[in-house]
Amino acid sequence: MTTIPELLADTAGGHRLTEGEAELLLKARGRDVWNITAAADEMRERRAGDIVTYVMNQNLHVTNICKNLCGFCGFGRKATDPGAYCHDKNGIQAQARLAYERNVTEICLLSGVHPAFTIDTFVDLIHWVHEAAPGVHIHAFSPDEVAFAAKKLHCPTTDVLARLKEEGLGTIQGTAAEILVDSVREVICPRKVPTADWVRIIKEAHGMGLRSTATIMYGSYELPADRAEHLGLLRDLQDDTHGFTELVTLPFVHANTPLFQQGIARAGPTGCEDLLMIAVSRLFLDNFDNIQVAWGKVGLKMTQLALLSGANDLAGTMFMDDVTGDAGASGSDYLNPRDMERIVTDFGRTLRQRTTLYELM
Repeated sequence: MTTIPELLADTAGGHRLTEGEAELLLKARGRDVWNITAAADEMRERRAGDIVTYVMNQNLHVTNICKNLCGFCGFGRKATDPGAYCHDKNGIQAQARLAYERNVTEICLLSGVHPAFTIDTFVDLIHWVHEAAPGVHIHAFSPDEVAFAAKKLHCPTTDVLARLKEEGLGTIQGTAAEILVDSVREVICPRKVPTADWVRIIKEAHGMGLRSTATIMYGSYELPADRAEHLGLLRDLQDDTHGFTELVTLPFVHANTPLFQQGIARAGPTGCEDLLMIAVSRLFLDNFDNIQVAWGKVGLKMTQLALLSGANDLAGTMFMDDVTGDAGASGSDYLNPRDMERIVTDFGRTLRQRTTLYELM
């Protein structure tokens, strides 16, 4: 059986990891963890250089009313629940104007999948944001939202994607992926689109020039083999379309979620798992240039370690993230570029602002 040092040497020499090998690396413990993160850091240097990137962005919250009410989420509400909200045009544009005044280049719509929303709602949101923040890139709408709008309109998902692009959508969100293994999805997000539909819709979006992020949410109910299978699907998609801008690693934040409170999920990933998720993603996803660390979910000290373990991107300034906060995390609302500079220069790397599509500014 191949040892981990042998496997890392083979990977450095051009070997493409199998899902089984990725699972082996994800299960590593002891000094092997440092060997894996060191190998991933060398691979990061080859693929992305010594620049650490970030985008000036702001999350814009639309509604926390959601048809899905996933067990891993502490954000979603029924319309009749205390604290449920849905912003109207004035509320959306007030957030967008604030983002514009902060000189952001990207606005990211964070929203529940409201049962009453349609394709026209999505188009209105795009127009309202562009009116209040002209020229800002809109990053919005997951494959689950696209599928929901298509079902309501009784049309193909390609029609929904084409209209959103025509009306001004910049990039589509690679969220609603969680873990792309249906046996896991049936437990953690049974009302979301199945794996095959998520993959198909992302492929359709990439095919018409709408690029997207790729995401993985780990540390809830899934096993290392499930994470490896998820990465395999993403790598295959990237081979086909080259449409992913980056992988966003999203550790499960457990405290206020039904899955954890009911004893179905554990208390999120450990720090060791966080580093291995970043590192193995870098080594496995040989067709991805950018691996992002979710600073709002792991904290700044773990973020710094992640940047030494294969990550090269700090995501964005965000300014607010109620999804992570409602799940039980603190300090997830804003990261000042001055603080980014401090943690990046501390180990000899260079911080650069980027656009959503990773053009350096």
